[in-house]
Amino acid sequence: MYSCSDRTMSHSNDPESLHTCDLRCLGPLTFHTTAVGNQVSLSQGARLAERKRSSFHHGLVFSNRPVRVRETVCLRVTGCAPNWHGGLRVGFTTVPPAGRILPPLAIPDLTVKPGHWAAVVPEACCREGAQLEVWVTHGGNVYIQNKNGRAIKLLEGLDLSRRLWAMIDIYGQTCSVLLQDLNSVENCAVCLSKEPEVTLLCGHRCLCFQCAARVIQEFGTCPLCRQKL
Repeated sequence: MYSCSDRTMSHSNDPESLHTCDLRCLGPLTFHTTAVGNQVSLSQGARLAERKRSSFHHGLVFSNRPVRVRETVCLRVTGCAPNWHGGLRVGFTTVPPAGRILPPLAIPDLTVKPGHWAAVVPEACCREGAQLEVWVTHGGNVYIQNKNGRAIKLLEGLDLSRRLWAMIDIYGQTCSVLLQDLNSVENCAVCLSKEPEVTLLCGHRCLCFQCAARVIQEFGTCPLCRQKL
């Protein structure tokens, strides 16, 4: 899929064998600027996607490039509208986003079509300020994890013989999400408030001193790329 060398990594919460390409060789991950639901506007370099609060649907967005198996898609929920029910939907597609006419919803408008997989994110994980990590395993399964939780399998049976784009539906109560660049973290990846002060062995400078001690002791892996520390 990509002409990059793989680096073996492990994840204590993932039951399957994992590999991933060095994130720095793939280029920045943003939202696709032309495949955007008609109620969504993009800003902050196409990393922030906001759906109009007057609507609960037409909030589909996609990644600007294919994502690699085991590459983490990191989303932060930055806005919620409590007058709607339901929340974020996430998934992947083998259909290139460019030039698409987008329907109102990922589920069921796209999931009934070949090459689309999406699932509902539990509402408890979609509260404002929540940070979510989503990835595809080499077994074709999709996992999601919040910053303090265990990995939950959302989907299975993805077609890994073709390129995959991330697919996010900013639905219901969720009205804005920020796609975080794993190679440029402005705040500590755990507490989300303090400035990163610790550079890990994998090269990511993503933790403050207080959170670094906790992550090393309790998890033993980088919160961004999951390389063992």
